[in-house]
Amino acid sequence: MQTYANPDVLVSTEWVAQHMRDPKIAIVEVDVDTAAYNEGHIPGAIGWNWQTQLCDTIRRDIISKDELQKLLSQSGIGNDTAIVLYGDNNNWFAAWALWQLKMYGHNDVRIMNGGRKKWLAEGRELTNEIPTPSQTTYRVFSYNEMFRAFRKHVEDEMKSPKAALVDVRSPDEFTGKILAPPGLPETCQRGGHIPGAKNIPWVQACNEDGTFKSPMELKTLYESKGITSDKSVIAYCRIGERSSHTWFVLKYLLGYPNVKNYDGSWTEWGNIVGAPVQRGG
Repeated sequence: MQTYANPDVLVSTEWVAQHMRDPKIAIVEVDVDTAAYNEGHIPGAIGWNWQTQLCDTIRRDIISKDELQKLLSQSGIGNDTAIVLYGDNNNWFAAWALWQLKMYGHNDVRIMNGGRKKWLAEGRELTNEIPTPSQTTYRVFSYNEMFRAFRKHVEDEMKSPKAALVDVRSPDEFTGKILAPPGLPETCQRGGHIPGAKNIPWVQACNEDGTFKSPMELKTLYESKGITSDKSVIAYCRIGERSSHTWFVLKYLLGYPNVKNYDGSWTEWGNIVGAPVQRGG
């Protein structure tokens, strides 16, 4: 039976249930719906708010080094702590948090396969109690932008036959029929997609229960659209969270050596004066 390229980056709900009180493991919930954590979460799990804690709240950017150190220290996380992330929407923002933690060099960070959806479906233990972890002193020793694409890099790569762009949004967003999913405020001036991008919606990488599809299914999904491991791959969506999910799949589950997440995504590209836009399928 074929296994993922890096099977250690995933843990099961059963594994979490067995280890959720292990002091060497930090379980962290990151949801699209920031109120979900307070409605009930895994016992001992810390809740991070993606809107206020995992980004710069003044300018558009990821969390800074200093703020990340502060967040992890307040969360009782040390440099040698194993972090297990999970969340709603099949781990959208759990993957976004993992992407940032990997750029800042945290070694042991994993995702609970199936996320909040699977934990709830299995009727596992929930609590409303907010943990109060002991303060640590977390230090970031490195920062690696190799996992991140900026607009100029995308403009250069879109012209190269050795590169591949993956638009992970819904087909209606890709074609330009809608500007953003219903109820989500971050939007753009123009609909459509980056010329040459292939539309492989992030959700196609998941099973109905929220878990990731098998290695062979994932390999077939991406290779059928020309997204192969010999190319320089850039994933994007609307604000970078869904594309971080696809980045995780390509880099860690399939083992692609050169994958970046363009977190500027369509809210940047669709607002740039003069940016090339393609519409339709």
